[in-house]
Amino acid sequence: MGVGKSTVGALLAELLGTTYRDTDADIVAAQGREISDIFVEDGEPHFRELERRAVRAALAEHEGVLALGGGAILDEGTRGLLAARPVVYLSMDVEEAVKRTGLNAARPLLAVNPRKQWRELMEARRHLYEEVARAVVATDDRTPEEVAHAVLDALELKKA
Repeated sequence: MGVGKSTVGALLAELLGTTYRDTDADIVAAQGREISDIFVEDGEPHFRELERRAVRAALAEHEGVLALGGGAILDEGTRGLLAARPVVYLSMDVEEAVKRTGLNAARPLLAVNPRKQWRELMEARRHLYEEVARAVVATDDRTPEEVAHAVLDALELKKA
């Protein structure tokens, strides 16, 4: 959350001369409401099912740069689908997350004691991100452009 996946993903797609897609945006478009509203109104399990479907559809239909929501990795089937793909885990520490997002209540999983919850989420997920990632790129104190170029370097990709 707040790592810059949408901004970096769009920049990366531009550098590669391809298209960009974000599964969170797909869910919002299909549901006609924000993710935070889905969490509040229907609960996290319902959102995770929507997310599973959105990721599967995007992986089947889209050949460009794809950004996944931070919790998509929790699904074992999703991890399996990502295993053979050039996945990049964009990492940051909690202080950087505070600077970027303020860790505000607009993020449903961080509504109460956001710093503590962010740390707990990352502790629970980090090994899953690293399991499927071909590369880990730190985003701390870097511009989105610097991160996009670091991703190109990490994956040994050439600009279009």
